[in-house]
Amino acid sequence: MATRDEIADALAGMTLFADLAAPQLQGVAGRFEEAFFAEGARVLRQGLSGSAFYVILDGEAAILVDGEQRATLGRGEFFGEVSILLGELPTADVVALRPMRCVVLPGGSVEGFLIEHPRVMFRMLQAQSRRLRNANRARG
Repeated sequence: MATRDEIADALAGMTLFADLAAPQLQGVAGRFEEAFFAEGARVLRQGLSGSAFYVILDGEAAILVDGEQRATLGRGEFFGEVSILLGELPTADVVALRPMRCVVLPGGSVEGFLIEHPRVMFRMLQAQSRRLRNANRARG
């Protein structure tokens, strides 16, 4: 398991956390738990309970909706936020394409975390906007 300093260092290089100072990163690192997933592991299941916010530190994940791959996520990208923010079941499967290491924030802690760190919330909103734009472009 990584130390708080190692997690803070990993987060420091990610766009999502780019606006946080070193002491803030240390605090953030202490709130997340590290998790490992083997290649092929299903991290989230579409339509089934599962409430956590995941940030990928290493590895890659496929986002599948009704069995069709819609996106690939890698280092610095995140998932799980949609079901938490909407209070709904996950709308997609998330499967590790290769061994994956993430930091995870339990769903019940996400709202408070985002209120405490509005710049992270803004970066998350930017990323979601990009995802929506790209999905719309892909549809034609």
